[in-house]
Amino acid sequence: MAESEEEVDVLVQRVVKDINNAFKKNPNIDEIGLIPCPEARYNRSPIVLVENKLGMESWCVKFLLPFVHNKLLLYRQRKQWLDREALIDITCTLLLLNPDFTTAWNVRKELAQCGVLNPERDLYLGKLVLTKFPKSPETWIHRRWVLQQVLRQCRPRAAEQKEPGEVELGGAQGSPPNERLRRVLRDEMKVCAEAAGRYPSNYNAWSHRIWVLQNLAKGNLKILYDELSSMKLWVSTHVSDHSGFHYRQFLMKALVAELSRATDASCGPSQDLHRSHWPNGDGVGPAAAEESRTASVPELFGKELELCTDLIETYPGHETLWCHRRHVFFLWYHWRKEQSQDVGRQPSLLNHTDETLSGSLGASAGRNVQAMDVDLALEESKQTSYTQDSKRLKRGPLQLRPGLPSEHSFVTKILSGCRSPEQGRFAAAYRKWLDSVIVAADTRSGSVKIKANVNKRISKRKTKVETLLP
Repeated sequence: MAESEEEVDVLVQRVVKDINNAFKKNPNIDEIGLIPCPEARYNRSPIVLVENKLGMESWCVKFLLPFVHNKLLLYRQRKQWLDREALIDITCTLLLLNPDFTTAWNVRKELAQCGVLNPERDLYLGKLVLTKFPKSPETWIHRRWVLQQVLRQCRPRAAEQKEPGEVELGGAQGSPPNERLRRVLRDEMKVCAEAAGRYPSNYNAWSHRIWVLQNLAKGNLKILYDELSSMKLWVSTHVSDHSGFHYRQFLMKALVAELSRATDASCGPSQDLHRSHWPNGDGVGPAAAEESRTASVPELFGKELELCTDLIETYPGHETLWCHRRHVFFLWYHWRKEQSQDVGRQPSLLNHTDETLSGSLGASAGRNVQAMDVDLALEESKQTSYTQDSKRLKRGPLQLRPGLPSEHSFVTKILSGCRSPEQGRFAAAYRKWLDSVIVAADTRSGSVKIKANVNKRISKRKTKVETLLP
């Protein structure tokens, strides 16, 4: 092993060169790691490349890391000159060993701004770093900066070709900038998923994933639906990951907001929805848009609560699942309250299904759809169109929308058959939350409306009396 300073310099320069040669030899390296090896037993390079995996023997880190660290600091202090290629190699080696060294990322930012470093090359380096350090905050921060540069490069050309009302990534026949954004978006989703799988409750990875959707796929309903669908399997196998469920809650909020915004835009004069706004890719008119929203949002909440029910019953005693159910039902409550206010009526205490949503099959009398109504629904579908509700009736009765009775029945069922004390405690807490937050809020809002109506009537009577008096 090297002992003198000159021998150490020669050693680390050779290791840096070996790392650079490994990337040139195999540009498809997808993972890095350290090989436990306290001492150099053989006279060979400590860099090991097997298929697409790059390993480094641990004994050389104590020599390599101080060398590249001091080299970069001397350059920043203008005490030593390094050419651009040497800077790229030094910073690459340093970040593979210590990705939270901000100065190295800043040097690479300067190189990217000068046009020396390709932004996608930095994305690739960050992807490798995250295989070893999946929670590195500086890596995620730099990754967002690089993505902003990519967006600036794509937006000028994409804006010229974008039609009114079209969002990013929205063209059916994608131009090269849009194709590049699609590829970057797909890669980012993959990187975030891998990092979240390597480190439980990886808040940095999920926050980055939210940022990517907000900036690269803003307003694209198809991508939001695809993300919600792809996340179903992930949350089913990570039932204690709060960050993953928080990301799913973000998707629910974004979908409800975008569905409402798209419907409002479609109702305006000379405005139409772009085809990519809807998951089926079809354009819709104002009437169809309103019907689609009222059908999609309750179905969205119904499926999410059904998923929560399955997970809670399959994996008892996980607080994350109960917190997610509480959040989903709270979103449903507020959405239904806004819908009721839009049509000028006070929402009831969520004690029944939504009349405006369950009437799509012609059940104007408010009857429940049972199995005997299948023929009637199919008869109506022949006269109008073959709707999703008729497909559902073929499979069985229409499921009830979320409401307080169904939630209380669910809690009662859990409490009557649970054997886990944690499960019983979480169920009791959820029932208490329903009674103290949802019912109390409805009661207060109802009292306020009644009081306002009474004051309005009193004011009218006073006005009438005053006009009758001489």
